[in-house]
Amino acid sequence: MRFLVLLNEDDPTAWERASEEQRQAVFDGHATFDAALEERGALVVAEALAGAAEARGVRDGVVTEGPFAESAEQLVGFYLVDLESMEAAVDLATLLSPGYTIEVRPVTSVEGYDG
Repeated sequence: MRFLVLLNEDDPTAWERASEEQRQAVFDGHATFDAALEERGALVVAEALAGAAEARGVRDGVVTEGPFAESAEQLVGFYLVDLESMEAAVDLATLLSPGYTIEVRPVTSVEGYDG
């Protein structure tokens, strides 16, 4: 079963203010998570995202700059993983560094759409 692990943070300037030790803790959390996924052959893709200021929104054909919706948290990265259960995906997500709000969401198919 595929799951999208979404990484959100509520302070877009936290990384710039972080100490080397705090940055290393973030990298260590990702390395631990990555190793656990590799061990299971469960990683499909993972990416970090540019800041929300670089985003473009499209609604009803109108394009806007910046984040689509005002929110206290902004999406900063994601993992697409293939694991046996939601419980396994959530359990592994706890390996990621503190500082993120993590959402684990099952990937689903849409009836009639083969895209």
